[in-house]
Amino acid sequence: MSDFQLSRRSMLRMSASATAAGLLSSEVLFAATVNSAGPFVAPNDARLGALKDLNGYFPFKPSGSIDEWNTRKEFVTRQTKVACGLWPMPERPAITATVHGRVERDDYTVDRVYFESSPGLFVTGSLYLPKNATGKLPTVLCPHGHWANGRFHDHGADELKRQLESGGEVSEVGGRHPLQSRCVQLARMGCMVFIYDMLGYADGGNLTEDLAHRFSKQRPEMSSPEHWGIFSAQSELRCLNILGMQTWNSIRVLDWIMTRPDCDTARIGVTGASGGGTQTFLLTALDERVNAAFPAVMVSTAMQGGCTCENASYLRVNTGNIEFAAMAAPRPIAMTGADDWTVDIETKGLPELKQHYAMLGVPDNVNAKYMKFPHNYNLPSRMMMYEFFNRTLNLGVKDIAEREYVPLTREETTVFDATHPAPPKTEDAEVAMLRATDAASIKQIAALTPTDAAGLKEYRRVIGGALEVMIGRAFPAAGATEFEKTDEVSKDGYIQFTGKLKLKAHGEELPTVYLLPTNWNKQAVLWFDGEGKSKMFSSDGAPVADVARLLKAGYALGSVDLYLTGEFTEDGKPISQMPIVKNPREFAGFTLGYNHPLFAQRVHDVMTLTSSTKHHPEKPETIHVVGVNGAGAIVAAACALSGDAVSSVAVDTAGFRFGKITEIRDVNLLPGAVKYGDVPALLALCAPAKLAVAGESAESTAVAAAAFKAASGSIKYLPDAEAIVDWLLG
Repeated sequence: MSDFQLSRRSMLRMSASATAAGLLSSEVLFAATVNSAGPFVAPNDARLGALKDLNGYFPFKPSGSIDEWNTRKEFVTRQTKVACGLWPMPERPAITATVHGRVERDDYTVDRVYFESSPGLFVTGSLYLPKNATGKLPTVLCPHGHWANGRFHDHGADELKRQLESGGEVSEVGGRHPLQSRCVQLARMGCMVFIYDMLGYADGGNLTEDLAHRFSKQRPEMSSPEHWGIFSAQSELRCLNILGMQTWNSIRVLDWIMTRPDCDTARIGVTGASGGGTQTFLLTALDERVNAAFPAVMVSTAMQGGCTCENASYLRVNTGNIEFAAMAAPRPIAMTGADDWTVDIETKGLPELKQHYAMLGVPDNVNAKYMKFPHNYNLPSRMMMYEFFNRTLNLGVKDIAEREYVPLTREETTVFDATHPAPPKTEDAEVAMLRATDAASIKQIAALTPTDAAGLKEYRRVIGGALEVMIGRAFPAAGATEFEKTDEVSKDGYIQFTGKLKLKAHGEELPTVYLLPTNWNKQAVLWFDGEGKSKMFSSDGAPVADVARLLKAGYALGSVDLYLTGEFTEDGKPISQMPIVKNPREFAGFTLGYNHPLFAQRVHDVMTLTSSTKHHPEKPETIHVVGVNGAGAIVAAACALSGDAVSSVAVDTAGFRFGKITEIRDVNLLPGAVKYGDVPALLALCAPAKLAVAGESAESTAVAAAAFKAASGSIKYLPDAEAIVDWLLG
């Protein structure tokens, strides 16, 4: 007993440290009791450590070959699109932009531009054109960062003085208006330049700057299935977020500007600093039409972006900003660092990017330089950018030097006036915009409902491809798991094994129980209960009636405590809220942009036990997987990703729908689940395995019924969970 107590003290100490740091709820401690599933087995699971957040470490490991990179790039591209709500890519009808209010300067002009990128979502910006230019123009897009007032930004006299004294700027006009300065200089170098607003900044759209970029508290009145806004559980369930909207706006800017007869579509660059750097590398990663990119003071292995507009659920799970920059390859990219989180870019990030670009045969197409200034897009940084685009866009300019210019006033810059009224920034406008986007997505996903084998293949590519991102882990290969037996007891007609099932590469350990009948029929039933493996047993330790029936019929059984249920918790009960990172702002993306959702982690556990069983030395011929008492949807998701490892699936959903979730800390929150079809879609992706479902009907799971029909199969609808064992034995 003393050994057990010592082990427990050690485990409690580790867990208590995480709890004190605010990383886990006080519920996430370990049980000390002996339960009916066997002696207590304290899990030494890596997931019980600190959650990762935006201030973590995000190195990039270059791929070993081009083929390996292409596979990796496809997944990260899909992951990013899912995070942005852009998988599949929405319809992109032709854009009708309003271009008006031209301002004339000595050698360039500036037009005011706005258009709807989708119903209720606006792009607003300033279009700079060189005067007297002929032919097609190289084009540079300029998303801006979190500079005060965005396109209207003026550093002011005090900041100008600091800039001049530090050498960051050399002229008053350039120092006070750094955003305008880069647009003016690029236009003077012969480029068409479009600088456009982040949501909420300057003229930007129908969301306020405070809401889009400084959101901190959930709005219960905006979180119901009937009435929801941005940052709510409902918007998360549809992958609707500020980062995705801004990325969509950037894509639509490209769509629009490339239709202009004066745009040279083979010479398109993008540059922005800070949050504009985030927009730059995301657009470049997702859109091959960008030919060269210059994200300033943003790409690093350290802090990944502190704003709600730079984060989204799934975005940086197992990836980060260096890899996003790598996705530009083989296209040219250059970056600046400063005395901020990018200070080490030349030694942490650039060497790996150099290796990556060398593998692709273009080692000179990537560069980064540290500038000894605070966070900036100042003259030295701009000069590096001008030289970069002069080379990569073939501008042919010999004398690159900023000159004096007359800056635009706010009145000359704004795109809205009495003739061109601004859209309202109201709650109703917010809801209407989100509803319009959701309606278009519903229509797009519904059109994927399969009617034949080809349709099922496409459904799996799109919906199954999204689920792969949402769960974030492939089915474990042979040899990935290891069972550490801690107890073996012979019972009447079966042997009970207790221990820890380890997924070695991930440092995960699951309290596990196996029941092996003496008359084993070479079939295994993996039984998952939302409250843990102890539900397979009565209070006296004997198997419950359903389990006893299966044992008597010769079926081996296995079960685990899914993460943060059973022996993972102090009282043996599942936790009531999903753990989150220590951040005062109540935004799911700050946690789920870097860590798997709890629902997904439990899906991992189902796949771990399934893989261990499939690859067991005794080689079971058939594997049946059961999910009950809150585990139905979890099991369905796991089986959808388990290939042919599972012969049959039986789940009781109890009518559960992700769409009913209203709290961002709900243990079942799975961002994107509603967008991609909710529980019926999980069931559909189980085809063609044999499937029995309680808590549903053919009407409530129409897409699943269609998928099984397309796979030449069918679903058995059961009256209740008690009928599952009858079905298995039938």
